[in-house]
Amino acid sequence: MESKIFVQSQMLIRKPINEVFEAFINPEITTHFWFTKSSGKLVEGETILWEWEMYGAKSEVKVHQIIPNQMIKTEWGSPATNVDYEFKEMEKGTLVIIKSYGYSQTGDELLAVINDNTGGFTTVLDGCKAYLEHGINLRLIEDKFPSK
Repeated sequence: MESKIFVQSQMLIRKPINEVFEAFINPEITTHFWFTKSSGKLVEGETILWEWEMYGAKSEVKVHQIIPNQMIKTEWGSPATNVDYEFKEMEKGTLVIIKSYGYSQTGDELLAVINDNTGGFTTVLDGCKAYLEHGINLRLIEDKFPSK
């Protein structure tokens, strides 16, 4: 039985919905606030490779659905989970909601994953806001787990 547990992080980004949506599908923008390298733009039905070079980490991202300026549905991680990105036009900008679900872990392992995903997606949204609104790469992902 699949867990009904999910993680949700959200942030208002004071930019038009098309700019915010593009920031999540186009690695030329996303690399300024999240991963460092990508095998390409997110395209429905394709699998893309994301890399965090400072950590030697990689993840294959299966893109299940893209509804322009509304939704991106993906599956990634190990073990794989569903990660949806929802975009809502608001008076002051765009609300981005990231929802992760479909966990196979239980007990303490599940609590650790929930904690990691909550913090991780919040950091991504914070970095996206700083980059899109102010043109600043805060290097949040790089500095989240410094090695020295």
